[in-house]
Amino acid sequence: MRVLVVGGGPGGLYAALLLKRRHPDARITVGERNRPDDTFGWGVVLSDQTVDNLRAADPHSAARIARALHHWDDIEIHFANRAIRSGGHGFSGIGRKALLAILHERCTALGVELQFQTELPADLDAIVATERPDLIIAADGLNSRIRERYRDSFGPDTDLRLCRYVWLGTPRKFDAFTFAFRETEHGWFQAHAYQFDGAMSTFIVETPQDVWERAGLDAMDAADAIAFCERLFADRLDGAPLMSNATHLRGSAQWIRFPRITCRSWVHWIGSVPVVLLGDAAHTAHFSIGSGSKLALEDAIALDAILAEEPDLPRALQRYQAERSVEVLKLQNAARNSTEWFEHVDRYARLAPEQFAYSLLTRSQRISHENLRARDPAYVASFERWFAQQAGLPVDPAVPAPPALLTPFTLRGVTLRNRVVVSPMAQYSADTDGMPTDWHLVHYGARALGGAGLVMTEMTCPAPDARITPWCTGLWNRRHRDAWARIVRFVHEQSGARIGLQLGHAGAKGATQKMWEGIDQPLPDGEWPLIAPSRIQYLDGISQTAREMDRNDMDRVREEFVRATRLGAEAGFDWLELHCAHGYLLSAFLSPLTNTRRDAFGGSPEARARFPLEVFAAMRAVWPADRPMSVRISAHDWAEGGNTGDDAVDIARRFKAAGADMIDVSAGQVVKAERPVFGRMWQTPFADRVRQEAGIATIAVGAITDADQANGVIASGRADLVAIGRPHLVNPGWTLTESARVGYPGSDALWPPQYRAAKQQLDRLMERERATLAAAVTAPPKGELT
Repeated sequence: MRVLVVGGGPGGLYAALLLKRRHPDARITVGERNRPDDTFGWGVVLSDQTVDNLRAADPHSAARIARALHHWDDIEIHFANRAIRSGGHGFSGIGRKALLAILHERCTALGVELQFQTELPADLDAIVATERPDLIIAADGLNSRIRERYRDSFGPDTDLRLCRYVWLGTPRKFDAFTFAFRETEHGWFQAHAYQFDGAMSTFIVETPQDVWERAGLDAMDAADAIAFCERLFADRLDGAPLMSNATHLRGSAQWIRFPRITCRSWVHWIGSVPVVLLGDAAHTAHFSIGSGSKLALEDAIALDAILAEEPDLPRALQRYQAERSVEVLKLQNAARNSTEWFEHVDRYARLAPEQFAYSLLTRSQRISHENLRARDPAYVASFERWFAQQAGLPVDPAVPAPPALLTPFTLRGVTLRNRVVVSPMAQYSADTDGMPTDWHLVHYGARALGGAGLVMTEMTCPAPDARITPWCTGLWNRRHRDAWARIVRFVHEQSGARIGLQLGHAGAKGATQKMWEGIDQPLPDGEWPLIAPSRIQYLDGISQTAREMDRNDMDRVREEFVRATRLGAEAGFDWLELHCAHGYLLSAFLSPLTNTRRDAFGGSPEARARFPLEVFAAMRAVWPADRPMSVRISAHDWAEGGNTGDDAVDIARRFKAAGADMIDVSAGQVVKAERPVFGRMWQTPFADRVRQEAGIATIAVGAITDADQANGVIASGRADLVAIGRPHLVNPGWTLTESARVGYPGSDALWPPQYRAAKQQLDRLMERERATLAAAVTAPPKGELT
């Protein structure tokens, strides 16, 4: 077997030594353009799991690497003249030069041919023709010339991120992985620092591109830029200098913008010879969650193992990409969250130091609240006491404070007993005149008894022609009011929950069948005329075409909302929400995809928001001043030309100025051709951004399924409330179950006295569950900066 490895970084060297170890008779050559001692980084971070994988793959080199590792457990965050430390994270660092030297020695001992200062051509066709290798491994880094030469096959996609960073070293020793933040007249800078051997530490300085330019770093030479960083972080450096080993780069060229790279395919064929990408040539993940070397080493281990198991080379390489791309995608998704956090430090600098630090530790959404508790119980207990105090609770150090999710929340004159909201969910179970039925009494009553802080009604419509289906609830007469009042009384008298009314108008998405009979499909008969901001059809060629509203229509609709608002207040609802999301009437005004008007209500964002704000203001004027009012929006249309997160912040600011107390941040469902990006807590980043940038309280929704996730959302300040939908359909007592699952002993007050006998049984069950988990997983995942 003849193998050519292009690139002598850790990933390429490790792939070569593993293949040579498994196939001693193979001829394996590594071609590297630089000298053996050249390196342009300082330290490499390895997770404990990666170290274990190295030990299993090649014990000889792993033993050498293990002896050279510098290990630490703590993360220390310096912000606003505070130092906050969390332990139990488990990192290992090694000098990049030391790692390369170990791998050079091991390769040489095994018989791998190392060719330094060898510039192989990016066009490999001639090499294939003359040297006839069986396999070429392209491990030539994030600026891979081979990937670019064969980009039609590899299909690379590069997302150049917003920050500039410089990779420096210092003799200052850090006893924890250290994050330091500095606000300047130009904007925020941050340092990522960690010790990687007995004498040296990596010190990365990062800042957004616009801040970098305002600070004049684009015009500084290397020495002046280093001096700037030394002054900026003098208190952390304690007089130690900063050093660069990228002396081949001039001035501003040492400051890099990180490229997030993904590839459609990792394999290109030159005749019968495959060229396979490895490490940064195939993918990158931001340094804030670990090192690219870690991923490259794991790629090499996987490639070697799969080639040994699968004799058919095309199938083996297909499997290599399939298996590794899944793991890489997980890390890249976490890295995206982490990258965006550091790109917007100014967004989170509004938080108190305690919450800022917690937000940083959980920024990737891979480290959860309970995972953080397992790593450092004392830190989490201290944070929970602080959070409870901010919520107005008395705190006794001898008694565990409630987790963030179970703390109270107050808006205007309404206090919720906890942060759990039963999300509005259409039931399609009203009488055909819009009357709520016994189904609604039991549905909402059960969830109020189940421990939630706020139970929201489904979208309730202010007129017959405002409904999605004939079986949607309405509120346009006193009979409706009285039926709702019966439900409100039950919630108030039998539980500690509050109940909110959501009002909305279906617009062009009206006159359809029940969801389970044909979602968004028009009624076979009995349709009513539809209205919308513009002449639109939700399902092309299928849905009824809605006519464009005129001023008379707007006046009528506004007054219908006002009438429903008054009736809702008379029914005793505690909370009112205006539905301006999901492509319904008011949402359709806000989106440029569904609002193509050329009058005062279409065109600019200000004009598109004019009618929804008019409706809101009219409702707020008649809704009691001591009761909160929220607005649900679609923060992203998930379609080209539609609203994005930037627009969501703008819309939220407009509603805040009009008197909204809170924004319920959903996304999508505006047009059928949307392409949403799903995942755990997938809409929470929008709630986070609206909360920080618009300065208004938010509700987070979307694939939040357990208390661990919900606690992280609330504790980090990404939202003030969490709306739980489908889990409440499965389990009306979701809040009771989850409070038992996290083991909070103070949740007795949530339980109706009739159900408390079951609490004792549930507590025992959950205690056994926690013990089983603790035995199965002796420690949480460690060694990533996530």
